[in-house]
Amino acid sequence: MTLADYPLLLTLFVSILAILGASEVGRRYGLRNRGRSRQNVSTLEGSILGLLALMIGFTFAMALSGFEARRNAVMYEANAIGTTALRARLLPAPYNRESVSLLRDYVRVRLDLTQHVLRSKESMAAIARSRALQEALWQQVKAVAAQDNAMVPTGLYIQALNEMFDRQEERHAMLLNRVPNTVLIALYGLAIVASAFAGYAAGLDAQRSRLPIYTIGVLVVIVIFLIQDIDKPGPGLITVSQQPMIDTAAFIAAFPD
Repeated sequence: MTLADYPLLLTLFVSILAILGASEVGRRYGLRNRGRSRQNVSTLEGSILGLLALMIGFTFAMALSGFEARRNAVMYEANAIGTTALRARLLPAPYNRESVSLLRDYVRVRLDLTQHVLRSKESMAAIARSRALQEALWQQVKAVAAQDNAMVPTGLYIQALNEMFDRQEERHAMLLNRVPNTVLIALYGLAIVASAFAGYAAGLDAQRSRLPIYTIGVLVVIVIFLIQDIDKPGPGLITVSQQPMIDTAAFIAAFPD
């Protein structure tokens, strides 16, 4: 189980406790060593905070790249399904009506897979259902090709059907393309160490209060929380819009029988 598998709110709560706790531990240790030179401590504190900022920027770029890939995957798959449905109408009867009916079911399954909160077993069942519909569509086109494999509409439909299958696999791959667990652990570890050093430096300086250190700690936690939210394919504050798939489902549903 990775950090990404835990609920985001639980991760946020534990992160705040860990980072603020590290700040307080560092501050208490600094109070016991008050009076010593803090020149080296300030240098080390600045270096660690700079490294933390670099790590946050690197991780945010990885998460944003995955988010953009998932958003594009939705649009590409929706376009591929729409094109396949249009070309299915060019097939001879009764294959055109049967193929369009299967595509209506297919786009609903694909939409339900991402629009609703599905548990692992439900997700696997939905994926199995979509692949069963793919097989049914392929059997339909095989029957059409057996009648006349030189027919141009059939060739165009087969091409669109293959692309639709490929887009589904690409989209599944994008859902699994996450920030590595090692990177998230390193980010949290660095944030805790930086908070501890900031607290230690505050403890050495009698004029520094807890408020700035705690404020920085909470802001760091919020930024990391947003990174994880962007990286998570499921529900959260920031989600990939399913509007292209919704529009495609409505477009195919409007086809005359």
